[in-house]
Amino acid sequence: MTQLTDSVQKAQPTHALVVDDHPLFCDAMTLTLTSIADFTEVDTAGTLNDALAKIEAKPIDFIILDLHLPDVNGLDGLVRLRRAAPKAAIMIASSLADHRMISHAIKAGANGYVPKHSQRSVFRKAVDAIVEGKTFVPEGYIDPEDDSTGRTAPVDALERLSTLTNQQARILSLICEGRLNKQIAYELSIAETTVKAHVTAIMRKLGVQSRTQAVLIAQEASFNRVLPNPE
Repeated sequence: MTQLTDSVQKAQPTHALVVDDHPLFCDAMTLTLTSIADFTEVDTAGTLNDALAKIEAKPIDFIILDLHLPDVNGLDGLVRLRRAAPKAAIMIASSLADHRMISHAIKAGANGYVPKHSQRSVFRKAVDAIVEGKTFVPEGYIDPEDDSTGRTAPVDALERLSTLTNQQARILSLICEGRLNKQIAYELSIAETTVKAHVTAIMRKLGVQSRTQAVLIAQEASFNRVLPNPE
């Protein structure tokens, strides 16, 4: 199932990056990509930090991302990758196929979403659709956020979080862990005055007046908030 989007250029991608902490899946995805598309190079990364380093080192125009990585909390990884590689296509490959998760991922910047258990033919359709400038979602997908307002609190939170720079995102993550400005400055090897300036900018971008409110915004978009409700 595909939807039109203007977010991806129609040029054929040549350099792919598979971001997943399971080596077997990375190997399988590498074989799949080289067999279904004309990628000249396929790299792999087991963590978000590793992926960001590879994106900084050389151009990457197609990314396969697992939402659950050792060093990232849910959709924050997608938001940070989108910010680091604004022109790249990002396709989520996840074992989670809940419609709410798919909706949040697409609205957070993903160009497609494929359940990990899908056949190779589904991955081919997804890659082809994304390269053509479309958004790919699984068959039978219905957008649970498609209401009269078109917005929900988690989606709004993700949109505000996506405006943060990489450094601001790191600082907000440390704030969520309960770190003080002095501790954050030590952790990131920057001046405490710089941390304070970033915190002020973070609160302005998120539209909040306190650190606690900023943490609540981050939690609104956290991984566990978009998981299916237990029955």
